Amino acid sequence: MAVTEVRLDHLAIAQRFSARAEEWAVAPRFNPVERWYHRLHVAADHEVWLLTWLPGQATEIHDHGGSAGAFFVHGGTLAEDTVAVSGGIPRVVSRELGEGAGRRFGSHHIHRIENRSTRPAVSVHVYGPALTRMTKYRLTPTRLDILTVERAGAEW
Repeated sequence: MAVTEVRLDHLAIAQRFSARAEEWAVAPRFNPVERWYHRLHVAADHEVWLLTWLPGQATEIHDHGGSAGAFFVHGGTLAEDTVAVSGGIPRVVSRELGEGAGRRFGSHHIHRIENRSTRPAVSVHVYGPALTRMTKYRLTPTRLDILTVERAGAEW
């Protein structure tokens, strides 16, 4: 008998949490100085985060330390810049995701998310396994440089 690997559908989890906003332990908050975030749920194989974004707020370019995942736009609009390195040269692909849109990503995904709109946004993010570290990068025309490696429990 073959063993079947069960793969979580991170996007489906994010959509379920978004659909049950009345069950969130906290209401979304908006901070004019920095993005606000709160962990909504943790399980043995994943965790769920709620994030808010005022216009102009963004992450740095980062990865998820080997965790795969997804994010779902609960309200507003977010832009994602995905970075891929091919032949040593970084390439950026941008996409806009409006309310009700989501995106899955693998364990080697490098991206930045930004609220480029004029309205606040709320998103639900799922990571599996739970985040233990995130690497932040600086993008130049010819390469992707590591800036820092942040660890759960220390920097967030």
